[in-house]
Amino acid sequence: MIDELHVTNLALIREADLSLSSGLTVLTGETGAGKTALLSALKLLLGERSDASLVREGEASAQVEARFFNGAHDTEGFTVTRRIGSDGRSRVRIDGGLGSVRELAARTAPLMDLCGQHEHQRLLDAATHVGMVDAWAHAGIAGALEAYRRDLAAARAAARELERVEAAARTEGFQLEDACFAVDRIDEVGPLEGELEELEETLPRAEHAEALAACAHEASEALSGEGGALDPLNGAIAELSRMGGVDGKLAEFADTLSGAAITLEDVAADLRRYRDSVDFDPEELARLQERYAALKGLLRQFGPRMEDVFRRRAEASDLLSLVSDGEVRIARARRAVDEAETALAQSAKALSRARNAAGPRFCREVGRQMARLEMGRAELVWEARRLPRERWSEAGPDACELLYRTGPGLTPRPLRRIASGGELSRVMLASMVVLGEADGVDTLVFDEVDAGVGGAVARSLAAVLADLARTHQVIVVTHVAQVAVVAHEHYVVSKSADDVPVTVIEPVCGEDRVREVARMLSGDAGEASLAHARQMLADAGTLA
Repeated sequence: MIDELHVTNLALIREADLSLSSGLTVLTGETGAGKTALLSALKLLLGERSDASLVREGEASAQVEARFFNGAHDTEGFTVTRRIGSDGRSRVRIDGGLGSVRELAARTAPLMDLCGQHEHQRLLDAATHVGMVDAWAHAGIAGALEAYRRDLAAARAAARELERVEAAARTEGFQLEDACFAVDRIDEVGPLEGELEELEETLPRAEHAEALAACAHEASEALSGEGGALDPLNGAIAELSRMGGVDGKLAEFADTLSGAAITLEDVAADLRRYRDSVDFDPEELARLQERYAALKGLLRQFGPRMEDVFRRRAEASDLLSLVSDGEVRIARARRAVDEAETALAQSAKALSRARNAAGPRFCREVGRQMARLEMGRAELVWEARRLPRERWSEAGPDACELLYRTGPGLTPRPLRRIASGGELSRVMLASMVVLGEADGVDTLVFDEVDAGVGGAVARSLAAVLADLARTHQVIVVTHVAQVAVVAHEHYVVSKSADDVPVTVIEPVCGEDRVREVARMLSGDAGEASLAHARQMLADAGTLA
């Protein structure tokens, strides 16, 4: 849900702050006051395309900021900012960090649905209808849908394996020769895992064995040989120790040098052991060099890495194996495809059966809500058409759609072709009430859902919106007093009469709200209108 909304320099809005509750919030005001600008702000938060014309005249940029909470379990929330420059460029920040419009939409679109009279609503996209029914009848469909998707994945995997085996069986002669050559060539060398890396480490030592041994010997002699560094050092230690009896400071120097002498002796001994460990074997060196050259040859042919060599050997071996017993493998793969398709057909049938049981029930429930909205005998009709096997998808084996007809006996037609904007809004409203919390959208914004309604229809509409607000955050732009009086929060949108008009959005309560409802009822604030408005608010329990 949206917790706070701050709009700056957007269209006629100079600055506006809204603190939105979790129930029903209404926005009212005269036609042309600027309610559309607020809807534009919400669209920007949903990641819709920006336009430089949205920036208030004379300003460098417009900005919309909001804080969202993702369900009742979310106690921290996240903030988003959308800035539109007068040059048309859009900038996005999410929790203070830079983001893209796509990232913004990914975060906010699942939380808010804008159900405007001229918006591309979910109802207009037939692909979303099956998801609505699945969400509503989750317990009865989830298991069947999971089984279908599992079997569909298995069938696709079996088909890919059959295609691979059949392609191998059709392999041309030159490809077989190439595979045979690769296997024979690699097996001739017989590379081992990690062998090349080990050779790259040991071969340089073998090639320079004599030089390494000589270097260690010379260094050892320089330390401990005749005339080496240890001789004068030991002499210095002896002399310092002799005179240390006279001055203790010299004794300290002698102790320090004694430690150094011990270190030098240890190093000299280690160098001698290293010298003795170096084994110069011309035959072993030749063998290592030959082995290294053979491995490098494989890299030139099948590399550039040893992993590529091993992979090429496995692929070539697998191809030869497939060809050698191709008929057996093809028969086995075909049996696997048949078994997978049989299982898929059964799970597809079970899924269709579950949906075709739930779909009409969902339509009947929506129809009851539509009747509350005084939509006559209009109803939704569930249609499911089996698709050709090659068109089966993760969504299911059928093309499912909610059709609309205005009365019994008439031909049901797609909503996008027959329903008016006002009808679409009310059908969406009825669907949302039926879906309750199952639709996964926290915030619903309705624009002109009350278009052309009044009297009993308006009262019914208000009751349905109030029901919906029990499970959702509902924001409604309305001109109908019956809707306004049942809201938990009421904002009035007004426009100044300045040369450059300014839209102001302010919360109202108490007598200010009474006057606004009176204006909506009769266009004036006469005593009769005020009394009527006060009574409506009192009856709704929202007079404060």
